[in-house]
Amino acid sequence: MADWLAERGAELVVLAGYMQLLSNEFLARFPERVINVHPALLPAFPGLGAVEQALAYGVKVFGVTVHFVDGGVDSGPVILQQAVEVPNAFDPEAVLERLHPVEHELLPEAVRLIAQGAVSFDPDNPRRVVIASGAGRSAGS
Repeated sequence: MADWLAERGAELVVLAGYMQLLSNEFLARFPERVINVHPALLPAFPGLGAVEQALAYGVKVFGVTVHFVDGGVDSGPVILQQAVEVPNAFDPEAVLERLHPVEHELLPEAVRLIAQGAVSFDPDNPRRVVIASGAGRSAGS
């Protein structure tokens, strides 16, 4: 897949619902150019079943994270996050229904910011993503 993407000039790989780990070899082909959307406020509740994990823990605030993909499971640097209060949640599908509009807002916003060159890494802490001032969220800011 990496060859196919590279041959077509892909500059950013965007994962949404992919639900599979990418190899380190794949990630090396697109360094700091693979992003993912996750239905939790990372680093809490990484991996599969994030909403179910959060419900089992009894959280009242859920959320969405867009992050760079690294060799771990949902462990890459965070680009954007947004919290969603669902204080009486018991049903994963109902929570996901509340999170999907946020995912649909944050993921394209992250792509826009990256395409504008507004996303960089803090030289003092490469786990921290820096968004250039003035390049903040365009929708629902």
